[in-house]
Amino acid sequence: MKGIITTLSFCASLVASGIASADTYVNPYVRSDGTYVQGHMRSDPDGSRLNNWSTRGNVNPYTGQPGYKDPYSNGYGSSSDRRSRSRLGGWDKSD
Repeated sequence: MKGIITTLSFCASLVASGIASADTYVNPYVRSDGTYVQGHMRSDPDGSRLNNWSTRGNVNPYTGQPGYKDPYSNGYGSSSDRRSRSRLGGWDKSD
């Protein structure tokens, strides 16, 4: 009986963690300047800068790229903070 309760608790925690960290597929699209953007995964928006894949200390689970953005800077996510894509599919700090 104790094994069943342990197993059920473990399964419930897996389900709860999956709900808390849901990912969303973004369909490919074309920007107004004609640039094609490939479809990709992103974390669901929740208003927090601390748990975004691009935040320093985090790692994108799909690309393995480490985060680089300071979550406490004023330019986080603004158009002035855009980065170019690297050949590995991650973001780098060059413009």
